[in-house]
Amino acid sequence: MASPPESEAGQGAALELGAPPDLLIAAVSARMLAAASRRAGWQAAALDLFADTDTRALGSCARVEAAGEGLRFDGWSLLAAARAPERRGLPLVAGTGFEEDTDLLAALAEGRPLLGNAPEVVRRVKDPFVLAETLRRLGVPHPPVARTNPGKGGWLRKRAGGSGGWHIRPAEDDALEGEMAEPGSYFQRRQTGEPVSLLFLADGTRALPVGFSAQWTCPAPESPFRYGGAAGPLVLPDWLSGLLSGWVARVTAAFGLRGLNAADFLVEGDRAWLVEVNPRPSATLEIFDRDPMPPLLALHAAACAGDLPDALPPLPGARAAGILYAERTMTVPDGLDWPNWTADRPGPGPIQAGAPVCTVTADGATSAAARTSLMDRMDGLRARLAGLFETETG
Repeated sequence: MASPPESEAGQGAALELGAPPDLLIAAVSARMLAAASRRAGWQAAALDLFADTDTRALGSCARVEAAGEGLRFDGWSLLAAARAPERRGLPLVAGTGFEEDTDLLAALAEGRPLLGNAPEVVRRVKDPFVLAETLRRLGVPHPPVARTNPGKGGWLRKRAGGSGGWHIRPAEDDALEGEMAEPGSYFQRRQTGEPVSLLFLADGTRALPVGFSAQWTCPAPESPFRYGGAAGPLVLPDWLSGLLSGWVARVTAAFGLRGLNAADFLVEGDRAWLVEVNPRPSATLEIFDRDPMPPLLALHAAACAGDLPDALPPLPGARAAGILYAERTMTVPDGLDWPNWTADRPGPGPIQAGAPVCTVTADGATSAAARTSLMDRMDGLRARLAGLFETETG
């Protein structure tokens, strides 16, 4: 596909969103953003790869073809769906699926306001070497990155713009010392520490923290760093929350970030490292977009127009959200009765081994308690779905 012209829509003025549909949501899985739109009082026209039953229940939803076997959009299919008469000109909120293809984001945003970061901003933030150099200049600790495998062990191989941890694996397993990373990939030193994420709002110059969360992985043989879930708000010591928030403020000003974004850290004792910045609403929106928090997608739209609130209300208790993956290939029957604490509920049909089945949520007094309740629910749901898995054969 030829590279379309760069869009400046991310720098637009405030929008008046009227009769439905109010927004175009595009994401690998659009349900979370569609639900956030509904909470903000807007109707979303959603484009994603799954068209899950609860996404369809929230309003207009079109399933877009995937490119190859990965969780990536087929560009022509996406653009054709977006250019349908009822979706033309709608303001766009983009989720996952564009950090590896900012030209596709620019093409999708052409002729419509973009509520979020402009494609060029996304491109710079997701370039691992631009990010590393920017963080070095800002004095923010960051694990070193390299274009060739250092061959000394303790390094990871990553795909630039990848999400969900699927693309991360130990470098020593598949590369030799001095070997160049394949196009679109790079090496990053493996850093120990506890994963912590910060969801924040930005107006191009300033950043306002929404909340910290603890994250964890759900390892699979081919994806040892696959994303498992998150729980929050996570209560951090004042010195640490201040330090991490200060780093995010510097990054926001350096890149001109707008709207909802997320920063991922590793914390070990009295030290921390900023590992990655996600210039879009992240999966942790799931755990923070609840009362008494104002609708976060409305705050996202306002922040993109330069309007940032002075403060946000504290959230009582905590919520955890995790992904249940298929242990083996399974077939979902028509009319399956999903518990009300599940989301991203698939329609009838096969789900391949290792693919996501659904999202599970749970509440608790603390983030740790919410995670414990979540794991109990996931165990129960696995047992409940056990009869749907195909029998393994030798």
